[in-house]
Amino acid sequence: MSVPTPINASAGHDFESVDDVITRFGDAGYIADERLATTVFLQSRLDKPVLLEGPAGVGKTELAKTLAEVTGRRLLRLQCYEGQDETKALYEWDYGKQLLYTQVLKEKIGQLVADAESLGEAVDRISAQESVFFSERFLAPRPLLEAIRSEEPVVLLIDEVDRADEALEAVLLELLGENQVSVPELGTFTAKVAPYVILTSNNTRDLSAALKRRCLHSFLDYPTAERELEIVNSKDTGLSEALAGQLVEVVRGLRELELRKSPSISETVDWAKTLAVLGASELTAKLLNDTVSVVVKYDKDVRKATGAIPRLVDPNAVIDEDHGHGHGHGHGHGHGHDGDHTHDPEPAAVDEEDSGPDGVAIRAAKDQPGRHGNYYAGSTASTPSPIKDVPRTQGSRSFANGFGGSKKNRKG
Repeated sequence: MSVPTPINASAGHDFESVDDVITRFGDAGYIADERLATTVFLQSRLDKPVLLEGPAGVGKTELAKTLAEVTGRRLLRLQCYEGQDETKALYEWDYGKQLLYTQVLKEKIGQLVADAESLGEAVDRISAQESVFFSERFLAPRPLLEAIRSEEPVVLLIDEVDRADEALEAVLLELLGENQVSVPELGTFTAKVAPYVILTSNNTRDLSAALKRRCLHSFLDYPTAERELEIVNSKDTGLSEALAGQLVEVVRGLRELELRKSPSISETVDWAKTLAVLGASELTAKLLNDTVSVVVKYDKDVRKATGAIPRLVDPNAVIDEDHGHGHGHGHGHGHGHDGDHTHDPEPAAVDEEDSGPDGVAIRAAKDQPGRHGNYYAGSTASTPSPIKDVPRTQGSRSFANGFGGSKKNRKG
């Protein structure tokens, strides 16, 4: 098949300058800083794919959507996942359509082999027609091949490429480096209009050097407080700017808690919308704790967040510690001679997974002899009781007696 010369879609210059990128993205509701806008501008002029890396929820996928919107291009999206192969990313043959045509043309096939003198000759005649069934008529293009074959400019989003197997990375190299895709049965397809290719990665694994070498690279992290507030305000959440500013500070505080999943920018926007729907006139710890599941998605993260939110709302807040006088907490009470109750300072239950050095120290202290001193809490004795000398045989006699005494007594 003929190989057309690819046309650079950026020949018409989708963007005049870096500032033009910032302005047009801003008009579409995407707040891009100068570094990111520069990457987008270079992509439009250099005809190179862009690899966006960073934590989930910082706007990588949204950038590709916005790029398609502001340039008027069609968006094609390949969502990557573990175990994905090229048949789901590049193309596959429409076997159902092939079978249908085979049934419809059954009579023609019969005529084709009717005068064949041997089985081998009949097979040869049928195999000579394979090109009919393995042609573009029966080709089912997937996003990668569709982007290359498209007659119109497109934005190809390859989302979360780090979730796919390394084998798919190898398939991508030809497309990323040469704007072409090879189909063994048909040959090589070269793009008539070079697509804008955006790859995103959440850094769940390292990508190959060969893939990175073919791309412009940009790392998207959580924005500054000022920029995040600007993003929230641009989404028309309905929350006042003052409360939105407070909410952004709370979210940034939650991100410092080493949660399993930190709140994303989009979740900050969702939280702002949630508070606006509830008619919030001020941000109280109770209101934020009641709605914290909007931004925190795991049970242990919720416990950490609800414990930290009062201080994030008011650093001077006095937190009423809940001692949990309920079932299973095991708060021991020592009764002194004066009738007062003294709480055992050692907690009876320690969460093994959540405990830090303090929990380890508490458990270690329990194994140290003499940790209670010479007397227990509540005792007024000024001198320790003498230590009795217990014979070695005492333990065995006590053990026997403790389980019913002698054999004679147990039989009786």
